[in-house]
Amino acid sequence: MSKTEHPAPLRIAVTPGEPAGIGPDLALGLECPDPDVELVLIADAGLMAQRAALIGSSRPLPPYTPVFHGACSLLEVPGCANATAGKVDAANARYVLDTLDRAITGCLEGEFDALVTGPVQKSAINAAGYNFTGHTEYLALHAGGVTPVMMLVSGGLRVALATTHLPLAAVPKAISQPVLTHVIREVHRALTAQYGIPHPRIGVCGLNPHAGEGGYLGREEIETIAPAMEALKAEGMLLEGPLPADTAFTPRLRERLDAYVSMFHDQSLPVLKAVGFGEAVNVTLGLPFIRTSVDHGTALDLAGTGRAEAGSFKAALQLAVQMARHRRASPK
Repeated sequence: MSKTEHPAPLRIAVTPGEPAGIGPDLALGLECPDPDVELVLIADAGLMAQRAALIGSSRPLPPYTPVFHGACSLLEVPGCANATAGKVDAANARYVLDTLDRAITGCLEGEFDALVTGPVQKSAINAAGYNFTGHTEYLALHAGGVTPVMMLVSGGLRVALATTHLPLAAVPKAISQPVLTHVIREVHRALTAQYGIPHPRIGVCGLNPHAGEGGYLGREEIETIAPAMEALKAEGMLLEGPLPADTAFTPRLRERLDAYVSMFHDQSLPVLKAVGFGEAVNVTLGLPFIRTSVDHGTALDLAGTGRAEAGSFKAALQLAVQMARHRRASPK
């Protein structure tokens, strides 16, 4: 790109999430990274006006139009009734899902280049009678039933999960060669297409202490993890492991590796959150569009107070823009 050229405009959809939580507060504080990016807040206009008054925000939210104009606009999805900061109402569950549905449609049709989601209250959505296990599963189902991969990002540390929210006792049976092959492929695809890393190095953690210690502490590394890795290495992927988790995240290895694949939730996320708490980003891989999200909950006690920290939401937006630019520039 020459010095006189400008990047093609990007439109990033933003769903604030649970109306009683801090999502609306944080969405009002988001700034466009540059003039070639337009943020489209998908929300109820009355809710956003009410929350702006509570936190003292005077930010203008012009109505969304098909014509790109930069800055921030509001694509209204009505239906948020009696939203009170800090007080969850299951009657608003349908509204929350409607905002997601509109964002998904826009992403699938190419109207938006990426989606950034604020935190939702799962309990409220389920209390309203909807079977909702989480953002990731809902997006995957409504994007064609794909199999998503969760990756958490904090600065240069990227960790994808082979299994997510499972009891530890259920983890070994959930790890198979097809599962690991899918997860590693999706991480590799994201690093090349959405991060612009042509030959990424991926570290794969073992499951057992000391990565099984040659079979004395478990055989999953020998029978499942290593064979899956060898097949992918034969395709040209640069993989290291199975790595003992207690030394996998040393500074030396983190400098050399572009991402990790972790076998279970608490094997790696304590490390990531220790080095980047409050600024980590949740990325959903495997979708036909880019989706990033905050790494925290609805923080009902902070809603409407103006004291909520926006670090994770801002980082999620910045990463979505970065990934969208790389994706647009990558060969199709």
